[in-house]
Order: sequence, then structure tokens, then C-alpha cells
Amino acid sequence: MFLGELMLAVAVVTWMTALLMSPHAPTVADGTEHVRMSIVTFVRNTAIGTLALSALAGWLLFPARRPNKPWRDRAILAVLAILVVGSLYQLVWLRTLVTS
Repeated sequence: MFLGELMLAVAVVTWMTALLMSPHAPTVADGTEHVRMSIVTFVRNTAIGTLALSALAGWLLFPARRPNKPWRDRAILAVLAILVVGSLYQLVWLRTLVTS
């Protein structure tokens, strides 16, 4: 259980880092065009890493024999759902950003 909680915390930190680094600005400052693709690659890799860490945390936090605490399970599922949906949104959004 401890390792699962640690992986969940790491997934949240990774997700927040990618969220803060997202290049959501429609315009780019002069002279910084070359940095945009590096940030896109970084955000893509952190979104994929967040998905992997979320899957590992979900697997570790829901073993076959666990305490019967439905509020805990619902809270963990809500956090995992936010992480997965946010990461998938970033991947789809980055695909449209790069192709346009």
C-alpha cells in the first residue's frame, strides 16, 4: 500500500509539472520558436509517464486482499481518473498543436 501511495504522489507531481510547462500561448515570443518543440516533447513524455505511473499506482493500490474502505477507493479512483483524463487530453492537444 505504501509503495502504491508513493507512486500516486509521484504521478500527481509529474502531471502537475507537465501541466505547468504546457505551451498554451497562441503566440510565441520572438527568438524562442526553437524552444517550443522541446517543450512539446517534454510535455508528451511526461504525459506518457503519468499514464504509466497511474497504471502502476492503481495496480499497487487495489490488491486482491485490501481493507474495505469505499471512501478511500472512490477518492483514489477520482485522483486516477483526473490524472488519466488530463494526460490523454494533453496528448490529443499536443497532436493538434504539432500538426497545425
